[in-house]
Amino acid sequence: MTDKIEKTHKTIEQAEQEGKYIRKVRSFVKREGRLTKNQERAIDNHWAEMGLMHSDGLINPAALFANNNPVVLEIGFGMGKSLVEMAKAAPELNFIGVEVHKPGVGACIASAVEAEVTNLKVYEHDAIEVLADCIPDGVLTTVQLFFPDPWHKKKHHKRRIVSAEFVETIRQKLKVDGVFHMATDWENYAECMLEDMQKSPGYNNLSTTNDYVPRPDSRPLTKFENRGQNLGHGVWDLQFAKKA
Repeated sequence: MTDKIEKTHKTIEQAEQEGKYIRKVRSFVKREGRLTKNQERAIDNHWAEMGLMHSDGLINPAALFANNNPVVLEIGFGMGKSLVEMAKAAPELNFIGVEVHKPGVGACIASAVEAEVTNLKVYEHDAIEVLADCIPDGVLTTVQLFFPDPWHKKKHHKRRIVSAEFVETIRQKLKVDGVFHMATDWENYAECMLEDMQKSPGYNNLSTTNDYVPRPDSRPLTKFENRGQNLGHGVWDLQFAKKA
């Protein structure tokens, strides 16, 4: 039933507006929380230049950013601190962030404005739907997925965003030689990610040991990660490039 609805409606929103019920397995829990005044003000004052709407459908990155710079997509940027830091450090790249939690979106926009970052746009929406409806095939240079919810209980593993289907979706959106970069501090999830990626015929592992890569300088070290490393906790980075 879901496939039939998706083929006859442009977006899930339209299907739901027409009274169609679509069951979705979410890879996240909607922990909305309250917006701070600063977050609310950032959204109100700067959404016009930084915000993207899922309901607007497919984007044209060159028109969106008014240049042909490579495009990096980050899925689940949290409060946006590291995403803004990356965008600030790489003005030669364009960044698109996708986050489902509004306080995080507000915090990210506020940080970007404060840092005078102009090469960043954000969605407040489910990344699966953004990928399906808004991102053209073959346009992304990099897709970043850092510290997604691990859903560590076995009965919840189906909620993990990384799956064979998701991996193939990312491959379609990447340019040839484009990189899917993942990071997690849950060893079991890292092992599952590696297994899914190695099963995909469309990727090359950039690891010299055919498993994990050292943290690239392009991924900022968060205070939580730094604290975890000081306590002896591991972090696993994976980078896979799309084959021709």
